Order: sequence, then C-alpha cells, then structure tokens
Amino acid sequence: MTVTFPRKRLLRAHGKSVVFVKNPLESPQHVLMKAYLWALYLPQYPDLYVETKIGDKYKPDVVQLAADGRPIFWGESGQVSVKKIESLVRRFPDTHFAIAKWETNLKPVAAIIAEELAGRPRAAPFDLIRFNADSAARFIDGEGNVRLTHADLEWQRFP
Repeated sequence: MTVTFPRKRLLRAHGKSVVFVKNPLESPQHVLMKAYLWALYLPQYPDLYVETKIGDKYKPDVVQLAADGRPIFWGESGQVSVKKIESLVRRFPDTHFAIAKWETNLKPVAAIIAEELAGRPRAAPFDLIRFNADSAARFIDGEGNVRLTHADLEWQRFP
C-alpha cells in the first residue's frame, strides 16, 4: 500500500486543529504518526504541540509542557536512537513518553526500552505503539478528522 501525505494538511481531533507539514525529507508515514500521536494523547494532554523546540538538545515530535517548562508528555515517531531513549528517560523521570513505529516488529524496540528503564525510578509511563499499513486510510476521514484510540492499535505500556 502506497502512503501519501500532502505538503500541508489541516487535521482535527477532539475540538482542536493543527496544520501538519510534510518536509521534503520526511516520509508520509512519519507525518501520519505525529498526527496520530497528537490525536491519540490529546484527551489526556489537551495542550499538545507538534514539532516545537523546547530548549533541549532533542526536539520532540509531539509534546506538552508543564508550567515550569519541563515536558510532561513527549512523543516520538519513527527512528529513535538508544542514546536518545537513555538520555530522555534519565533526565525526565516524570515525563510520559510514547514512541510510534510504522509496520515494525515491536519486540526488539520493547527490549531496548525495557533495558533502558530497568532500575530507573519513573513516575510516568512509557508507551510503544505500532501503526499498520492500513492506518494511513483508517484513522483520517475526508474532512481531516482524526479518530483513533489505543484499542485500535497494537501497543505496550511500560510502568
């Protein structure tokens, strides 16, 4: 299945809207995963931003900040290095993380996450999500409304 995404598209979820922009070097799947993370976690984190610098060496794909500027939710789409995962979980134990993958076997990634979380005190969950190829057409209607829940997905939550 070929996945496409226009250069710019206004998407809506839970009464909010965001213009998603596909950069020339970015895959359509990457943009879709950002949109899906935004819509999936919007009920829990109503002030989510997409592609916003937060003053950290890493830039999250989707983020919500606390009043003090620390991230309370951080979403990543696609490839995320082990070094980045280690750095984020070490520095932000109170941040809810979610990593989205497209058509990927989650077991190797889950093993990496479990290893990086082992022995680290955490006050927030870490989610790993898989989007299937049919996700491109399944979760966005013709008017740009994004609708999905965790029940629609293969996913794993780490305590």
